Amino acid sequence: MKHAKVGSVMTSDVVSAHASVPFKEVARLLAERRISGLPVVDGDDKVVGVLSETDLMARQAEADDPYEPPRRFRPVAFGRGARARRRKARARTAGELMSCPAITVRAEDTIALAARTMAAHRVERLPVLDTEDRLVGIVTRRDLLQLFLRSDEEIRAEVVRDVLVGTLWLAPGAIGITVAEGVVTLSGELERRSEVPLAVRMTRMVDGVVAVVDRLGYRLDDSDLHPDEPAVHGIADDWLRKL
Repeated sequence: MKHAKVGSVMTSDVVSAHASVPFKEVARLLAERRISGLPVVDGDDKVVGVLSETDLMARQAEADDPYEPPRRFRPVAFGRGARARRRKARARTAGELMSCPAITVRAEDTIALAARTMAAHRVERLPVLDTEDRLVGIVTRRDLLQLFLRSDEEIRAEVVRDVLVGTLWLAPGAIGITVAEGVVTLSGELERRSEVPLAVRMTRMVDGVVAVVDRLGYRLDDSDLHPDEPAVHGIADDWLRKL
């Protein structure tokens, strides 16, 4: 089963900045290109960090307010976060302002992996790297949503090809497969009970599937077979041995 790759949805014309770019130039880039963040690269186009509007706002928030009366005593916060905020308050370049290390993905990674990476690190964009770790694009949450824009016809065709024929080795019309707004309904009867969860699980893995409705039955309950009992030959025997 082939899954859509990050390279198929990423933006190749990516806006980046070298670590030495001044603070104001970074702000100008974000405003002119109407973007909320960008990767920071070194002289070899390798990503060394990521800079966002949040970083710029942190720089301003930590800076001294000229209209605020000076305080004689100011408590000093400790910890990694506090040190990072103090560093950004004095930042004059992209390299001093950026957040690092950068969370990245590769162009050959699946969209599902990119989505999990975004969710795990709570980021809205990921720089995309090639096999030599150089920047080739950027992928955002909006880009990943394209996965769910696949038509119902495309999804059904892939379920038939990769699940029904490619995995279960059945004829295309062996069971009923309907798709409505990304929800796949499987109906009919399979040969063995063990093939039902396999069909459902593999269908869920198809790109663009929102949910799977299981209305499958089976002719043989093979769940109680013992290792020393001869198993009845079934369609998915070879596939199951590889699990």
